[in-house]
Amino acid sequence: MNPHAKLTFSVSLLLGTTITISSNHWMMAWTGLELNTLAVIPLIAKSHHPRAVEAAVKYFLVQAAASTLILFSSMTNAWATGQWDITQLTHQTSCLLLTAAVAMKLGLTPFHFWFPEVLQGSSLMTALLLSTMMKFPPLTILFMTSHALNPTLLTSMAIASAAVGGWMGLNQTQTRKILAFSSISHLGWMTIIIIYNPKLTLLTFYLYILMTSSVFLTLNTTKTLNLPTLMTAWTKTPMLNTTLMLTLLSLAGLPPLTGFLPKWLIIQELTKQEMTMATTIITMLSLLGLFFYLRLAYHSTITLPPNSTNHMKQWHVNSPANTPTAILTSLSTLLLPLSPMIPTII
Repeated sequence: MNPHAKLTFSVSLLLGTTITISSNHWMMAWTGLELNTLAVIPLIAKSHHPRAVEAAVKYFLVQAAASTLILFSSMTNAWATGQWDITQLTHQTSCLLLTAAVAMKLGLTPFHFWFPEVLQGSSLMTALLLSTMMKFPPLTILFMTSHALNPTLLTSMAIASAAVGGWMGLNQTQTRKILAFSSISHLGWMTIIIIYNPKLTLLTFYLYILMTSSVFLTLNTTKTLNLPTLMTAWTKTPMLNTTLMLTLLSLAGLPPLTGFLPKWLIIQELTKQEMTMATTIITMLSLLGLFFYLRLAYHSTITLPPNSTNHMKQWHVNSPANTPTAILTSLSTLLLPLSPMIPTII
């Protein structure tokens, strides 16, 4: 891609995200979301592969439908209450429409079908962008309107997302699809707590960004797109594959790694809200996710290929792991000792 075009799209992405997260008016938030969508579509389709073009079209249709719903929701609320302020969403129908729209934007169940397909059609770095930065503006809207949304609906969607993310990820062999279902599962954890403690949702999201960025950057360094390739990647970068295993276990939420911290705090908060049944269900469903993370970790470090591969093993990698990967991997595994500071933040 032309560097000038890439710069233009990157600046547009940053501008769209900034407009949405800093706006109070529905029209400004909608404008930022539209700018984001239009800027990321060329990045998805840049390889000109039929699957990439298909992913770009799917992304455009879903995001356009979600943006239309957001616009319709805000107009319905303005018609009923005369308010265009995002935090003044009080009309019942508008709240339901907005929940559906944001779920489509984020890829929450039952509007998750597009997300794995779009990630599979994108490059690893574009998939990283879609899994992290592109979720920030809709999550901000959810954060600002959380007080008005239906708790039962959000809890149901959250548990369904954790279930779908766990079940669908079990049988996957493509790393991007596995990480897509991982994202859906993590969104379930963020959504279930957003009404009771919105700051905890943001903390979970930030830690999720740390861990997912670390995994995507590692996979991009070793050029790993599926499990068979991951099995031979240990010959290229043994140390990087070892840290990948730790990051994956952190993403699964195993103590004493960073990923345990948000799940621990969410379970604690849900128990305080007397949601014991929901807590038990979502905790049990996270075991499904643990299985495929362990599968990835097993493939990355323990399993050697049982048969000869079609390509020669490489004993070095042309692009060694860089400083951002090292920093993100360290943060993805070593932040749990900071947990006593969290109550003062949230």
